[in-house]
Formats: sequence, C-alpha cells, structure tokens
Amino acid sequence: MALKKLRPLTPGQRFKLVSDNADITHDKPEKSLLVPVKKSGGRDNTGKMTMRYIGGGHKQQYRIIDFKRDKAGVPATVKTIEYDPNRTARIALVVYADGEKRYIVAPNGLQVGQKIVSGKDAAPTVGNAMYLSDIPLGTVIHNIELRPGQGAIMARSAGSYAQLSARDGKYAIVKMPSGETRMILVTCMATIGSVSNADHNLEISGKAGRTRWQGRRPRTRPVAMNPVDHPMGGGEGRASGGHPRSRKGLPSKGYKTRYPKKASNKYIIEKRKK
Repeated sequence: MALKKLRPLTPGQRFKLVSDNADITHDKPEKSLLVPVKKSGGRDNTGKMTMRYIGGGHKQQYRIIDFKRDKAGVPATVKTIEYDPNRTARIALVVYADGEKRYIVAPNGLQVGQKIVSGKDAAPTVGNAMYLSDIPLGTVIHNIELRPGQGAIMARSAGSYAQLSARDGKYAIVKMPSGETRMILVTCMATIGSVSNADHNLEISGKAGRTRWQGRRPRTRPVAMNPVDHPMGGGEGRASGGHPRSRKGLPSKGYKTRYPKKASNKYIIEKRKK
C-alpha cells in the first residue's frame, strides 16, 4: 500500500496525505455479511451525554468479521480485498469450498485468488490460521486469541503484528505489538503474517471536516477550560495547567493504572515499553 499526496488546489488538499487504495479490488460489500449500526452520539438510554466529543459522522454498516477461523481443513479462496469503515485494516472476502462466504482481516501480501486454510493441517503461509503449537518459532503473526476458541482479540489493527518467540510446555511466548512479552496457551490460534494497510498511521486528513465525517467532534483542550470544568483549567494568561491529569483528577503521562494484583500478571514475562 502506498500513500498519495494531492495537488494543493484547495487549502484542505495542501497537506492531505491519504491511501491510494491500490490494494482495494472491490467497492461493494457482501450484503449477507452486513448488519446495521446505530449511532449513539455519545448519549445513553436516557438521552444524556455520557461521552463527549462524539456525534455526526457518515452512515456505516458493520461487516461481520470471522475472528475465530473455525472452519478447520476447509480451503477458501480470496475473492476480494475491501475497505472497512469500522477498522483501520483492509478486509478480505473469502469463499470456502462448501460455498460459505466470510470476511477476514486481510494480512499484508494477501492476493485475490489465493487459497487459505485454517487448522492443524495448514502450512505457515500468509493468511493461514494455525494453533500456536504448530507455528514455527520466529514467525510473524496477528489476530491472536487469548483464550482457546474465544476468537482473535490481539494484533488486529493496521500494520500491527506479534512474533512467536518460544514455547515452554503448554504456553507459547509471544512478543506483542506493545513490546510486552507474555505467555499464551499453545491451543490458541493465530494468523500468519502482519496486518495490511501498514501506512495508515502516516495519513494526514488535511482538514477538520474529514474528522467530522468519522464521527468525532472538536475536542476542547483542558488548559483552555475553567477550573470548574477541569483540574488543568484556569490561570492567568496561557498557564501550562500544572501536572497533566484527567478530568476526574487521575494523573496521566506515565501513571500506572493497571491493578498490581491482577490475575494475568503471572503470564507477563516483560512489561510493555513506555
């Protein structure tokens, strides 16, 4: 995937840097895999705003993604690579040998017409889903389960990947995208390769309106607020705001919020980098 810089014909295009969408092969989603999404505008069931800076945005439909890859041994053919408004990565429509259609998160390098498979008999090639017990050490993986049969919950966003470092008994040691090294049961599944659309973090929207299309409203800086509204508000002139903290007074910028006695701490070998 490459980025496209536009000619500055308008102020909004001067700094705009967007995907050229060369990897997308189809622009109409599979209707049988769509479900409607209702926007809340940040309001709860009584209509009260509980999340600020949310509202508007383009109408979207959710694409049902197969994160479990539970059709073991049944080969599938990649039919299309598509854009998904609900995630940063590309998605791929795959058609199984029995005729069933499913969406998967498209890994980098997946091509239309390519055959993929999941389960014990799969080879460690891009797009195949395998158990951590069968994946060769040092392999780059994504879409990782944390509990067997749960479905992938880790390394799913654009460009992210983890690496299988070692195996120790019933656990595999995986280096996560955050830099954390942790143990995961070898009976969990993962997909070979890294997630597509790796240049997503380099995109520049170019104008405020494009952010509004994504459903985000303007965010007020805490130091621009009054003391009644935020702990960092108030002061004469352009005051820095003191120690950075949240609206409820919880410190940020390095303050640890993870519960020190959390049960899963025993599975973490090396904490994530700051």
